[in-house]
Amino acid sequence: MQKVVIVMPAYNESENLKLMIPELFDKEFPEIIGAEMHLLVIDDYSPDKSGDLIKILQKKYKNLHLLQKNKEGLGWAYIAGFKKAIELGADAVMEMDADFQHPPRFVKPMVEAYLAGADYCIGSRYIKGGSVPKEWALFRKAISFFGNLFIRLVLTKFKMHDLTTGFRLTRVKGVLDQIDLDHLMEPTRFAYKVDLLYQSIKNSKKTVEVPLEFASRTKETSKFNPKEMISTFKVAIILGIKDKQKIIKFGIVGGTGFIVNLLFLRVFRGLGLSELLVWLFATELAIINNYVFNNIWTFKDSEIKGLKAITLKFLQFNLTSAGALIIQSIAGPLGTKLIGEQYDFIVLAFVVLFLVLPYNYLMYTKVIWKKK
Repeated sequence: MQKVVIVMPAYNESENLKLMIPELFDKEFPEIIGAEMHLLVIDDYSPDKSGDLIKILQKKYKNLHLLQKNKEGLGWAYIAGFKKAIELGADAVMEMDADFQHPPRFVKPMVEAYLAGADYCIGSRYIKGGSVPKEWALFRKAISFFGNLFIRLVLTKFKMHDLTTGFRLTRVKGVLDQIDLDHLMEPTRFAYKVDLLYQSIKNSKKTVEVPLEFASRTKETSKFNPKEMISTFKVAIILGIKDKQKIIKFGIVGGTGFIVNLLFLRVFRGLGLSELLVWLFATELAIINNYVFNNIWTFKDSEIKGLKAITLKFLQFNLTSAGALIIQSIAGPLGTKLIGEQYDFIVLAFVVLFLVLPYNYLMYTKVIWKKK
C-alpha cells in the first residue's frame, strides 16, 4: 500500500487545526482506498501553542506527526516537512494549507490521480471543475488569473493551467528525490513554489491537473502581498531564461554554422564544383562546426570526452545529421535553381530555419546528448 504524507505548515493556526485534523482523519482519510494516509504538521513554535494541540491529538490519531523548528519562512517549513516525510517512508508527499483554502474534500481525488499513475498532481483552479472564491474582489481575481497566465507564458508551460497553486502531490521516487531541496530559489517566500513546481514537472513522466475549488480563509487574512508577487515573478523569469538557455545557445551555434555553410558555398562554387557537391561539402563543414561547439558549449553538462568517444559520437552525429544533409542537398539546389545562385543566402536561411533547425534540435537532444 502506498504511503501518502500530507505536509502542512501551521504557524498560529491552532483554531484551524482543531477543525482540519478531525475532518481529515475522521471523514476524508477513511474514504481513500489504496493509500495509507498520514498528516505531518510543521510548527515553527507558534505563540498560539499549535504544537501543543498536535501533541494532544496525536494520542487519538496514530498517523498524525509533528515537526517543530525555528521560524524561517514558508519555503523552509515545507522543505523540512518534505525531508521528514521521506524519513517517514513516504511514497508521495502532498502540500496543503491549514487554513481551509484547500478544502479537505479535494485530498481524495488528488490521491486517486496519483494511484492511477500520475507522478505529479496539481490542484488546479483554472480547469473545468476548479474555481476561485466568488467573494474575491474583481481586482484580486484579475491578479490571480493574469499572474498565473504570466508564469505560464514565461515558463512556456501552456498545457498546465495553474502554476501558482499550492495544492500539489509529488511522487518521491524519481521526482522529489531528484530535487536539491536545500537550494530552491527564494525559500523564505511563496516564490519557492514556482521553482519547486518547475523542477517537479521536469522530473515527472506524467503530470495531471485535478480540479480544485479554492476557498477563502476561515480565520485571519491572506499572507500574500506585493513583495511576494514581485518575488514570484522574478523567480519565474529567471527559470524561464534558464529553461531556454540550451535552445538559445543552440540557435547561436546554428548561426555560426549558417555562416560556415554560406562561406563555403561560395568557396566550393568558385572551384567549379557541381551545385550538388557544393551544397553537400558546405553542409558537412557546417555539421562539423555544429558538433564541436554544441559539444563544448550548448550541451557542456553532457560533454562527450575522450578521443574514442568523440570519434564514435561524431560518426553517430553525422549519421543523425544525414537528414539535414539530404534536406539541404535537395532543397538547396532546387531553391537556387528557382530564384538564382545570387540569392543562395535566402535559400539557405529558409532551409535552415524551417527544415534543418527543427530536425537537428530533435536529433541532438534525443540521440546525441540525450536531453529530455
